[in-house]
Amino acid sequence: MSVQAVTHLNFRGDTRQALKFYQSVFGGDVAIVTYKDVGNVEDPSNADQVKWGQVSADNGFRVMAYDVPSRMPWDQGENAFFISLRGETSQEITAYWEKLSAGATIMQALEPAPWSPLYGMLKDQFGIVWVVDVVSQYNAS
Repeated sequence: MSVQAVTHLNFRGDTRQALKFYQSVFGGDVAIVTYKDVGNVEDPSNADQVKWGQVSADNGFRVMAYDVPSRMPWDQGENAFFISLRGETSQEITAYWEKLSAGATIMQALEPAPWSPLYGMLKDQFGIVWVVDVVSQYNAS
């Protein structure tokens, strides 16, 4: 038996656009179920918003997301979490970095670090912070 932990992102009206953006970066399939689809429309303005959504790609990338209903408080917060994206090669990570960088704020340029051949941090166009690096063995002294 195995278990998977999948990052679940919460937005206020931007989920559909965010999932399509992440699909453009990582490939895979987008699944979207709206509040209207499941008959859970408390506020007509939320009917076409995402009740449940996911991007699932053959390369192992998975992310889930939804639009927090207007009746509930939502605060994107600061430093609540990061998504850590780790790859095996510099070429792979650089390709994802270039796509994620569209409209992003670069917090740490993608460059060599003492613990990794490449490491960088950015806040994407939807306010999500990504920590991106190439996996390597780190030998602390």
